Amino acid sequence: MTKLQVKSSTIKTVAYDYESGKLEIEFVRGAIYYYEEVPVHVICCFLFQAESIGSYFNKNIAKKYKYNKVGE
Repeated sequence: MTKLQVKSSTIKTVAYDYESGKLEIEFVRGAIYYYEEVPVHVICCFLFQAESIGSYFNKNIAKKYKYNKVGE
């Protein structure tokens, strides 16, 4: 997975594995989470169409997909 830096006040980097659907989110404060089985269309909207990365994440990804905190 290649990490992409994004313009957001809460999210620092995003990485996505197309084969497994695993999404990695690194927050500005240092926490890292993996989200499982996130569909490609959600990632495309998240990265390329959302007016606000943070708002889209909160409405469409956070707590909608199984996740694990993996680092700080």
